[in-house]
Parts: sequence; C-alpha cells; structure tokens
Amino acid sequence: MTSDHVWRQIEDLLASARGRVALIAPFIKKDVFRAALAAITAPDAEILCVTRWSVLEVAAGVSDPEIAELASQDGRVTILLCHDLHAKLYLADDRCLVGSANLTAKATGRRHPKNLELLIETSVSHPEVQRLLEQIDVDGIPATQELASQIREQAELLKQDEDRPALILATGDADQQQTPWRPETRSPNRLYRVYRGAKHDYVSEILAGVIRDLAHLDVPPGLDEQAFSKAVRVRLYEMPEVGQLVTEGRLSMADLQQQLLHADGCTTPQAQRAAENIGEWLKYFDEVHVVPTGPWEIRQGRALG
Repeated sequence: MTSDHVWRQIEDLLASARGRVALIAPFIKKDVFRAALAAITAPDAEILCVTRWSVLEVAAGVSDPEIAELASQDGRVTILLCHDLHAKLYLADDRCLVGSANLTAKATGRRHPKNLELLIETSVSHPEVQRLLEQIDVDGIPATQELASQIREQAELLKQDEDRPALILATGDADQQQTPWRPETRSPNRLYRVYRGAKHDYVSEILAGVIRDLAHLDVPPGLDEQAFSKAVRVRLYEMPEVGQLVTEGRLSMADLQQQLLHADGCTTPQAQRAAENIGEWLKYFDEVHVVPTGPWEIRQGRALG
C-alpha cells in the first residue's frame, strides 16, 4: 500500500465518472480540489461539491474558500455549504467512497506527515448515502465567490488578532471544553454588517471585537438578517446564565453579574461589563427590555409606553 493510498482511491473513482460526481467533505484545500477536478475527465460531468466554511477554521488553514474560484473556472461545479457537515463521501455515478478522509493533502496522503484515514467503497443506493444526499438537498446553501471573499477577509482579520479564540476542530463531541463566550462588542448592530462584508469605517479595536464575537458565534454563512438574528438569539439563550429569563420572564442584572463572577472567575468590573453587554444583545436580538429602577432587570416582551 502506497503512502497516498487514500488519494489513489479517490482519483481512481473520479476518473471512472461519466456523469454524476459529488465531493463531500467539511475541509477542502484548494490544491487537492484542483487535482480532484483534473481527475474528472468527463467534459459533461455534473460535479456537486459540499463543504463548510467557518471563519475560525479558514483562519486555522484547514479549509480554503478559494475553491469557489476554481469551481467558477471549471464550469462543471456547483458548491453547496452545510454548516454542520461532518460526513466524507466521494461519488461517481453509481459508486461512492465513504469514510474519514477530508479533501486535504494530509488526509489523502499527498503530503507528509499524513493522517491515518479510511475510505470504503459502497453503493450510492445505500440507505444512509441516500439519507445524506437528501439532507444536503434540504440544508445546502449556494456558495459564491463573493461569500468566499467575505469568509477569507474575516479569517485574515482574525489571524492578525492576538486575542482570537483558539480553534477546537468541530468533531460533534459535546464534551469538548471551551472557554465560555461572552458578547464583547457593546453595539450588536455592527455584527450583521461585518458578517455580510458591508462597507464600514469601524476602528481596528472595534472591528477586532466584532470579528471575535462572530468567530465565537460560528453562525452559518450567507444568512439574511432575520435568520442571522435568530441564530444569534439561539446562541445567547444557550448561556446558562440567561436561563432565568426563559423560566421566569425576568433576569436581575445583579444576579447575572454574580453568576458571571462565579462561572468565569473574572473581576467585578469585567462581570459588570459582560452583564451589560448581554443586556444590550438581548435587547437588540430579542423582544426584551431593561427596567432601570429598583433592582435593574431584563424582562421579556417590549417595553410599554
């Protein structure tokens, strides 16, 4: 068995294609994607590429959104993004390979040190293969060169930030421990503009905070503003400290600050700022209001009057 055995499996499969091709992997690097397209010699092949683009992962170098440029040049390729994709599947007509290998140099054995990977051939008609393809049809969103540029720009900004969050590659394991995320920017209205790559004049310190928040939020790319707001709202309510707002319809800012002090081991000023930021984000992304008199509270629903 050669060191690039996994790549030879993929290359042989793609070379046999006459019509339908699918390249499905969370991480795809540009050079290996180029080689995969070159292996597909059928001029009329319909090539579907399914992957995911996370700013944090792109900043870490495990995935290249620039494959969108290659897809455009080739003319046979459609790229879809599935943000929760973990499956690796390579399909040519009625054959496919399934297993662990991403479309990267280390995973395919095209570069050393290589990963220890596995690909097994099965039929496209296998029920689990069909289930995956059907779910992709439902969940996939089109990837464009414009979206690829937005992801790359945010990733480059993140790479320059010494305070950027550490990458924990998403494996689907719920027991991975991460530092609790707290909203950093005090103006949540800035988030969507940066997320969509809109023109802005934010100073570098403010922009860095927005990019860090977006990296922690890990919202799927390409959402409209309503869907983006919904995704952020879900992320906010995943914080245990905000749970009281759901169960009781109100949340004391003093209680929130104490919970943050206990959970984060931070200073009182840091806990106070974090609590205030959470309040601002809840006001912006959900129908809550702050009652500033007495024990300062966040309450569900719009303010009356």
